[in-house]
Amino acid sequence: MVETTSSHGLIQWHGTTIIGVKRGGKTVVAGDGQVSMGNTVMKSNARKVRRIGEGGPEKGKVVAGFAGATADAFTLFERLEKKLEQYSGQLLRASVELAKDWRTDKYLRNLEALMIVADSQSLLVLTGNGDVLEPEAMNGTVIAAIGSGGNFALAAARALAEYEDDAEVIARKAMQVAADICVFTNGNVTLETV
Repeated sequence: MVETTSSHGLIQWHGTTIIGVKRGGKTVVAGDGQVSMGNTVMKSNARKVRRIGEGGPEKGKVVAGFAGATADAFTLFERLEKKLEQYSGQLLRASVELAKDWRTDKYLRNLEALMIVADSQSLLVLTGNGDVLEPEAMNGTVIAAIGSGGNFALAAARALAEYEDDAEVIARKAMQVAADICVFTNGNVTLETV
């Protein structure tokens, strides 16, 4: 996580590297654990990837990871859970509806976060611009990454997908590459599989 100052002059901490990999019927979302305030590491084992919807009909079948302001991300997790309940666990529909609200609602519009969400069918990137992006498959692998180390993890995962068949191995190795390069990413990885 990286510290920035909001338009209100308040310090915000941002989550950094999240990657999603879908291959061979398995989807994983992984994230690092670093929380930074400026150039100081405040925490090394934050949990930026978690199962959501554990109380509804979807019963934890959705995994989400965030990069951005922490409080904003938790607000979005809660909103996505409500949308999943409203749309009977349909992740794509719930994500589109959340993105609409995120873009048009005066309160939500100010939230500064990105999310990768996944279930057994879909791997999506959600943004505050109202985007619901479904990355295209390359050589049978779908990969998405966000955050300060996201491009490093994405490049590593694309290279690894050429010879590695296991989505979890690809995600873990890609996160390690990002941690070796990005100062706001560490090697304490949380990984969830659907």
